[in-house]
Amino acid sequence: MTATQRIAVGVVIAAACVSSLAGCSTGSHGSKEGVSGPQEGAPAPRSVLRLIGDGSTAFTGSQPYLPRPERLKPGQKPPQFVVFSWDGAGEDSQKLFSRFRAVAKENNATMTYFLSGVYMLPEDKRDQYKPPEHSPGSSDIGFNDEKGIADTVEQARLAWLEGNEIGTHFNGHFCGPDGGVGTWSVDEWKSEIAQAKQFVKNWKTNTGMTKSAPLPFDYDKELIGARTPCLEGQHNFMKAARELGFRYDSSGVNEQVWPKKKHGLWDLSMQLVPFPGHTFEQLTMDYNFMVNQSGTKTQGDPDKFEYWGDQMRDGLVKGFYRAYDGNRAPMVIGNHFESWNGGTYMRAVEEAVKEVCNKPDVRCVSFHQLVDWLDAQDPKVLRELRTLQVGQAPRQGWASFLSGRPAPAPKGVPGAPAIQQ
Repeated sequence: MTATQRIAVGVVIAAACVSSLAGCSTGSHGSKEGVSGPQEGAPAPRSVLRLIGDGSTAFTGSQPYLPRPERLKPGQKPPQFVVFSWDGAGEDSQKLFSRFRAVAKENNATMTYFLSGVYMLPEDKRDQYKPPEHSPGSSDIGFNDEKGIADTVEQARLAWLEGNEIGTHFNGHFCGPDGGVGTWSVDEWKSEIAQAKQFVKNWKTNTGMTKSAPLPFDYDKELIGARTPCLEGQHNFMKAARELGFRYDSSGVNEQVWPKKKHGLWDLSMQLVPFPGHTFEQLTMDYNFMVNQSGTKTQGDPDKFEYWGDQMRDGLVKGFYRAYDGNRAPMVIGNHFESWNGGTYMRAVEEAVKEVCNKPDVRCVSFHQLVDWLDAQDPKVLRELRTLQVGQAPRQGWASFLSGRPAPAPKGVPGAPAIQQ
C-alpha cells in the first residue's frame, strides 16, 4: 500500500469513528430541544480526500457538524450564544486539549482552538521562524518536539472532525513595547500570519513524519479569525486580517452587548463580567482572574486555589445569566491550557461549561459558527439588538421588540386593549 493510500485510510477511519461516536450516545450527542451542539450539521466526511502540499493538510469536504445558520423570524427571541476559546492550543503532558474536547462533546458544545504556529515547529528547525523585529528563531514561548507535534496534530484533527474551529494565536507571543505585537506594522502582521500558516501546512516536512495522517482541512480556508498575544496590536492586525480574508477578531475588551464590525471584521472580543467579592468587573479570561488573585505568581497560596477557581466560575456564570435573562448578547470566554494555581481555572471552566451549555435555547459554539449566524441575520435586526444595554431585556418583550411592528400601547392609555372588569 502506498503512503498516500495509508493516509487516506487513516483519515477515513478517524472520520468514521467520530461519526459513530456521535450516533451512539444519547447522553452526550443525542438531540436535545433548545440546544444546538455538534450533533447538528453534515455528517463526518468519509470518501473525499485531496492532499495539499506535502500532505500536512488535506481537503476532505465540508466540515462535519457545522450547523447551517438560520435567520431569526420576526418576533423570535435570539438564542444565547456562548463561545469557549483557547489561546495557544496544543497537547502536552497535561493533556488539556483532549480533556476539553471530551468536555465539549459531553455538553453539546463546540469550541475554538487558537493554535500557536511554533507548536508545529521542532526545536531544531526554530530558525525557520523569522519574527518581525526579532532575530530568527526567537520566541517568547517554546517550540516543540516530535511527540508534542504528533499529539497536537491528533487533537487538532479530531477537534475539527467534531465540529470545532482551528484558529491561530500566531507564533512567538511577543508582548510589550520592545518589539511586541503592539508595535508591528500591517506588513509585519502579514508576515507573522503567513508563517503561522506555513508551520501548520508543512509540519510533515519539518518533522519527517511523512506517513502520518494529515490535518483534514485546507488551513488557508479554515483560518478565518484569531486572538493576538496579550490582546495587543489589534488595530494593525485587523487591517492585515481584512486584506487576507479573515472574518473576525477576538483581541479587545468589550461589554456584554451585541457585537458589531470593526475594520470589516466582526469584533468578538472577550467581555467584562462580575468579579465576586469585588466592586469592579473582570475580563472573561483565566489569566486576568489569576493576575487579580495571585499576581504574577502562577502558583500562589494553595489554600486559596479552590476559592480562586470558584470566583472565576461564579463570575462567568453570573455574566452568562446577565445575558441569558437580559439582552441575549453572545458571551465570549478565553482561556489557556495551563495549570495555573493548581489547575483551578481549568476546573472553573469545565464547571461553567456544564452549567450553561445544557440550558434551553443556549448554543455553545465556535467563533466560526457564531459569525456564520451573524452574517445570516437581517442587518436591521442586529442594529436593534445593539440598542440593548448590558443585561437589558426588551421592555415590551422579545415578540414586540423584533416583530418589525410598533409595540402595543400599555394598558390604560389611548389605543390600549379594554380592561376587563
